[in-house]
Amino acid sequence: MGVTIYHNPRCSKSRQTLALIQEKGIEPEIVEYLKAPPDAAELRRVLDLLGIKPRDLMRKKEAAYKENNLDEPSLGDDALIAAMVENPILIERPVVVANGKARLGRPPETVLEIL
Repeated sequence: MGVTIYHNPRCSKSRQTLALIQEKGIEPEIVEYLKAPPDAAELRRVLDLLGIKPRDLMRKKEAAYKENNLDEPSLGDDALIAAMVENPILIERPVVVANGKARLGRPPETVLEIL
């Protein structure tokens, strides 16, 4: 069973989610998305698996969100995805993908639904 976590090791929720997965005896593929950002196609795939819109995956309190006027309601999905590709710090974390589904690890226990 392939499990992938889009992980930021500096984030406590991300670390907790990774530990929870490992406690289940699963060694996931760890994608440190700040070092290796997903491209637009991968972000679209993850958003589809999550069943959410791009804005729902964005960290709205990040400086890059405000600096790039990403709160502008007229911005479409393509523009928001492009902003996340360019500024991966905007991507909410952690995201876990397993068994053709995805969950946001907030709270970490949410990911247990798809393992």
